[in-house]
Amino acid sequence: MLRRTLLLGLVWLLASALPLPSSAVEARPPGEIGEFVAFCPFSHRASDDPIVFFGQPGVSHSHDFFANASTDDSSTLASLLAASTNCDPLPDRSAYWVPTLFDDQNNPIPVEHATFYYTVSIADPTQLQPFPQGLKIIAGNAMAASPNEAQHIKWSCLGAPDSSTEDFVVCPANSKLELLINFPDCWDGQNLDSANHKSHMAYSANQACPPTHPVAVPILQFKLRYAAPGVAGMHLASGGGYTAHGDFFNAWEPAALDNRVRCLRRLIKCGPQGLFEAYLPALVR
Repeated sequence: MLRRTLLLGLVWLLASALPLPSSAVEARPPGEIGEFVAFCPFSHRASDDPIVFFGQPGVSHSHDFFANASTDDSSTLASLLAASTNCDPLPDRSAYWVPTLFDDQNNPIPVEHATFYYTVSIADPTQLQPFPQGLKIIAGNAMAASPNEAQHIKWSCLGAPDSSTEDFVVCPANSKLELLINFPDCWDGQNLDSANHKSHMAYSANQACPPTHPVAVPILQFKLRYAAPGVAGMHLASGGGYTAHGDFFNAWEPAALDNRVRCLRRLIKCGPQGLFEAYLPALVR
């Protein structure tokens, strides 16, 4: 009985390692998604930005940094890979950051919980590629001058219906303020960054990437929960709630990231551990 169970388990692992046939892509139930996550707590706060103001300490507005303990104005791929991380999983040494949130007395409102989701929306998930090491991505609009210029963000309240895609919401006293930021999922296939730090990336539309950005990569979503319901007069270091934005500097270990991208290609929801097959590489390759 034990031998039969082990054999069946091995067959399942071998089958799951194979690419999905095109018919499986076409026939998948509507709404079926792939997902993996990284839990990366707050690490430190500084007026640095290694993407927009590289090598210029203290020039940026204040940012809250997550995951990599070393992130500062001079961070490079090499420095991130050499540093420690507080992420679960540990192979994620990436840097994630957002502008600091302040209350009406100019006191920082800390992020008490940070989850970084990776999902997929393209029609054929088998075409999805991992982020190249060193890829830099910015989402949101730090330069927005009014709520109607907000981009790819959502403010909401934990356990309450209040939400806005344009500006802050003040949550009920028994709730907590949350921020969701959605990142672009199409890469030009050549550049790890660009002059405006955005043009090398694009958002998919109708489950497809544009011809100018043909390489589909995971959708990264920041989901941050603040240690307060929010108050009237709160503001970001960058300005109003409509200036919310997020930055990502990829320093995942390639094998670990590839393992988790397999979850997305197969429309499987995986936790920080990725696919079990990672522990049996000789059996699935």
